[in-house]
Amino acid sequence: MTLESLGNNSSSIPSTFLLSGIPGLEHIPFWISILLCVTYLVSILGNCMILFIIKTEPLLHEPMYLFLCMLALTDLGLSLCTLPTVLAIFWVGAQEIRHDACFAQLFFIHCLSFLESSVLLSMAFDRFVAICRPLHYASILSNTVIGRIGLASLGRSVALIFPLPFMLKRFPYCGSTVLSHPYCLHQEVMKLACADIKANNIYGMFVIVSTVGIDSLLILFSYALILHTVLSIASRSERFKALNTCVSHICAVLFFYTPMIGLSIIHRFGKQAPHLVQVVMGFVYLLFPPLMNPIVYSVKTKQIRDRVTRAFCY
Repeated sequence: MTLESLGNNSSSIPSTFLLSGIPGLEHIPFWISILLCVTYLVSILGNCMILFIIKTEPLLHEPMYLFLCMLALTDLGLSLCTLPTVLAIFWVGAQEIRHDACFAQLFFIHCLSFLESSVLLSMAFDRFVAICRPLHYASILSNTVIGRIGLASLGRSVALIFPLPFMLKRFPYCGSTVLSHPYCLHQEVMKLACADIKANNIYGMFVIVSTVGIDSLLILFSYALILHTVLSIASRSERFKALNTCVSHICAVLFFYTPMIGLSIIHRFGKQAPHLVQVVMGFVYLLFPPLMNPIVYSVKTKQIRDRVTRAFCY
């Protein structure tokens, strides 16, 4: 029995969805699973390393590194909430997931994704204050303010994503139950509903615009102000030094927003796009930022690079 025919047999699995692997590559799941396992292992260990270094180094207890801790925790959460279903598919062929478990997974995936967008915006604000208001840096970004920013970011993400599982739970699912990814996403689940999903579409667009849309515009605006300030610095070496402190954050922004926006566009407007493109974009969206952020910050941040070098040398 094929995956699609099993998915269409709603009487045999009335309360489950079927997760998919990578189309066209089902004949080599072992090698795919090894690659995915290594990717997850590197991302988890990398983010744990960032957290450990910042916690054990008193000199790194500064606003920039506290925001980096938030980013590492968010990336760690994203890796852990997708790891079980992805590896279960490729290792033991466990493709079924109950509706409630699927709704819970998509809640955490989307909540952590939008939380990462907020953290990246906070890090842009940190760079703006450090470069444009250096004399007031410590007073503006005190530990209390950073804590409030973190709580506000978490509260916004939870409040916006909290309705999604309940909006999906009210739908009947009487047709195909096969999802396009090895994890649950709101855009995919709502397409399987045997009901009008207009409200979900509108609310989903509202969430994206009010988080990713606004955050990305504010990040661009902050860097416009940073660039204006940097260009007014007389010394070329000082200009380079100021801009160099932003490189890691710019990379993190590109790693996150590029695949996320691309996946959203494909889901909503690229219906003719090959299914493999959607699956690959989904993997890039959830795996690439947690994998690359620790690497970039370890390479570009001298304090972290020196700490990692000492750990391997001794």
